[in-house]
Amino acid sequence: MSRAVRFDRYGGVDVLRVADVDVPVPGPGQVLVRVRAAAINPGEAKIRSGALAQRWPTTFPSGEGSDFAGVVEETGDGVKEFAVGDPVIGFTDNRASHAEFVAVGAANLVRKPPGVSWEAAGSLYVAGATAQAMVRAVSVGQGDTVVVSGAAGGVGSIAVQLAANVGATVIGLASEANRQWLSSHGVIQVSYGAAVADRIRAAAPGGQADAFLDTQGGGYVKLALELGIRPERVDTIVDFEAAAEYGVKTDGNAAAANARVLGELADMIDQRKLEIPIASVYPLAQVQDAYRGLEQGHTHGKIVLTP
Repeated sequence: MSRAVRFDRYGGVDVLRVADVDVPVPGPGQVLVRVRAAAINPGEAKIRSGALAQRWPTTFPSGEGSDFAGVVEETGDGVKEFAVGDPVIGFTDNRASHAEFVAVGAANLVRKPPGVSWEAAGSLYVAGATAQAMVRAVSVGQGDTVVVSGAAGGVGSIAVQLAANVGATVIGLASEANRQWLSSHGVIQVSYGAAVADRIRAAAPGGQADAFLDTQGGGYVKLALELGIRPERVDTIVDFEAAAEYGVKTDGNAAAANARVLGELADMIDQRKLEIPIASVYPLAQVQDAYRGLEQGHTHGKIVLTP
């Protein structure tokens, strides 16, 4: 037997429990991984609450979790790329990574480079692929000025670094408490609140931003357009109503959800070109507390479970 997070109905964090389950058996082409770290994500909380029931319905009892990193425990027939004992980073589309063991197709895995911590590796897939998709969606490049809302959050903290790495001037909307971290990564911190548009213009070279990445919602799509940014250079992963109204992009995780991108991001961490800030780490048994921390908002970086 092994342990895994389960919930039997939609609701708040109190519906989450850690249950005894059978250890998954890897089928042909699959790999069984003993999980060392698995991040939690806002989308998982929305699925559990029922907020996304029409878009992504749930069959109960349900597991949860997409991100993970761990060690290969067993390989199924036909798997040649990985062997027992290999450290790996991966993802599952079956809501199953918040567990001691997960079985996935070998195509969902990459080897974990030695310079990547377990916590960072287990946080990489959802936030990293989302950030990569957003940066690509608005064609951020050398000489651009890009604004990122939620710049110190799980997705935003990665997006600002990816944009800076390609030579863009990056303005990060975040609280004053995150100024030092953002500055150390080449990002200009701008505080939220009244007159934020004026502060963005003052921070932008020539007073004009070229692209906007919205990881928060709450009016930032409209703000981006008021700043004179063209709709095709605005991407939101939250405000789908505004996207439909104004014709901006909504590229997120699905647009970069593959092992190749995962490997590229892991290599960046190994080469110290990318940092995954870790806000807190909880044992699997404290999954409810982990999600309570997430719901408080304004988390700098990722929250991680360790089975």
